Amino acid sequence: MLTILVAHSYFLRFDRKQQQRAKPYPPLATLQVASWLRAAGHSVSVFDAMLADGLDEYDALLRAVRPQLLLLYEDSFNFLSKMCLQRMREAACDMISRARADGARVIAVGSDASDAPEPYLCAGADAVLMGEGLPTLQTLVARLHADPCSSLNNLTAGQSGLAYRSDGRVHSVAAQRRPSASQSIDRPAWDLVDIERYRAIWRGARGYFSLNMATSRGCSFRCNWCAKPIWGHQYLQRDADDVAAEMAELKQRFRPDHIWFADDIFGFRADWVTRFAQALHARAGAIPFTIQTRADLTSVAMARALKAAGCVEVWLGAESGSQRVLDAMHKGITIDEILSARTRLAAEGIRVGFFIQLGYLGEELEDILATRSLIERAAPDDVGVSVSYPLPGTPFYEQVKQQLGDKTRWQESNDLAMMFHGRYQSDFYRRVRDLLHEQVSVQRSGEAAQRLAARWQGLLATEAQWRSDASAARAAS
Repeated sequence: MLTILVAHSYFLRFDRKQQQRAKPYPPLATLQVASWLRAAGHSVSVFDAMLADGLDEYDALLRAVRPQLLLLYEDSFNFLSKMCLQRMREAACDMISRARADGARVIAVGSDASDAPEPYLCAGADAVLMGEGLPTLQTLVARLHADPCSSLNNLTAGQSGLAYRSDGRVHSVAAQRRPSASQSIDRPAWDLVDIERYRAIWRGARGYFSLNMATSRGCSFRCNWCAKPIWGHQYLQRDADDVAAEMAELKQRFRPDHIWFADDIFGFRADWVTRFAQALHARAGAIPFTIQTRADLTSVAMARALKAAGCVEVWLGAESGSQRVLDAMHKGITIDEILSARTRLAAEGIRVGFFIQLGYLGEELEDILATRSLIERAAPDDVGVSVSYPLPGTPFYEQVKQQLGDKTRWQESNDLAMMFHGRYQSDFYRRVRDLLHEQVSVQRSGEAAQRLAARWQGLLATEAQWRSDASAARAAS
């Protein structure tokens, strides 16, 4: 038996935007692997960085547990882990170095570690696993169990899907296969995190308590800007009855008022959602829930099935109101499909949020105004606005990587800094973001419409002046 500390490095306190939102969720993937290791007979503890005050809590747990192995296993269901904010990478490397100084072996798993293993290895990790990493992890844990002092060569010999550092160089061996649908995932080890700490934050800030689940892993679509370092382009879906049983269990154990499904795409097909609804009602396990999905998957049948299952809110990756930009992204949807999805969901009384992405390659002012027009026409209940973010391993990243300077990642999720040569500077997009948020608010309340129109006119005047200045600068040169 090994003494294992499973941890992740997403500290809510290091991300002001998310801290202000006060909608924290436990790290699903981290808790799943903790459950899996415990079922294999190991002594497992969890350091949950999400609500930790800082690394003092981590140091205290290191002293208390004295782990033979630190498994830094990031929550792959948290999109901010995929993005890997700079502050979180720094925290991860600090955690690795502290564990090594305490005598623990270290294995790191996560989107950023898969894309850029060197910082983690230089911090002291014995190995970085590529993707989900469960088959390789199983072998490495067995080898450490047999010999906790195993040399790096013995630990990694003959293994694929990992990176390690030897002779001052990083060596990597590609994974031979991706996870399969038959590869079971354990229920999260909920008892290893402080659920009541989460409940108190939600109740205090929101007046209700939400927990998270996942019905699937991955996404089979191929948007140019979306990285898939963990599951590739697979969509691995759980059995609808199993998901319903888990929701019923959560309802009985923790009494949440709401569930957030962290899937990239929930349900995929209306018949799966219908089976899920039936299984939920048979168990009296239904809890109101929120999902993410695509506009082109939101048929009339899907909207009705979601309503029957208890869905109260859907977030759609609308991205842009310009068909030209959507096509450049390889998004695979049309403006009409976005509008139809909104109408179908509204007909069932389901709230709709739009994810909007500004600044994609080739986006011009007319495309931004088309996005404003989309929001005016569709009148979503909420909107989340970001700017295009170059994630390693994507076609978009390959297109702009020569433009990247010293800053290749955001410090926190509210950064919205342009890291490549977009049409406008970061401050311009931040102003557009604020106006789009205000537009949704105005459309819902019917107030301050004249003020909003004046602010748009001010932005357009700024853009015209910027264009004039740029033209004069080119002429002078």
